[in-house]
Amino acid sequence: MEDSRLVYSTETGRICAACQKPAATCTCKKKKSGSQTNIKYDGKIRIQRETRGRRGKTVTTISGFRLDGDVLRQLAGQLKRQCGTGGAVKDGIIIIQGDHRNTLLAELKKQGYTAILAGG
Repeated sequence: MEDSRLVYSTETGRICAACQKPAATCTCKKKKSGSQTNIKYDGKIRIQRETRGRRGKTVTTISGFRLDGDVLRQLAGQLKRQCGTGGAVKDGIIIIQGDHRNTLLAELKKQGYTAILAGG
């Protein structure tokens, strides 16, 4: 049993597998989440459809902008109005509810961005 590890303690609850500290005080997950953004900044705006991790709901994500938070939120508002749906901005990525790839591609190209469809 030398390769066993503690995953739950009746005293503290869940235990982090990486650092073996209680999950409530674990800092390694916070470090990972901030460093694992896969946003490419090569001048192209990537538009893709996603369903993973969203209970089967389809969303369109738009990434690759080099804009600050307020300007990005304003752009997201314009795109949401264009599609007639809701959405959000998280970690520099615009998330639009539903599959609106072609509408968003046309709108972003009209605004002067170099946009491409990504993810097959």
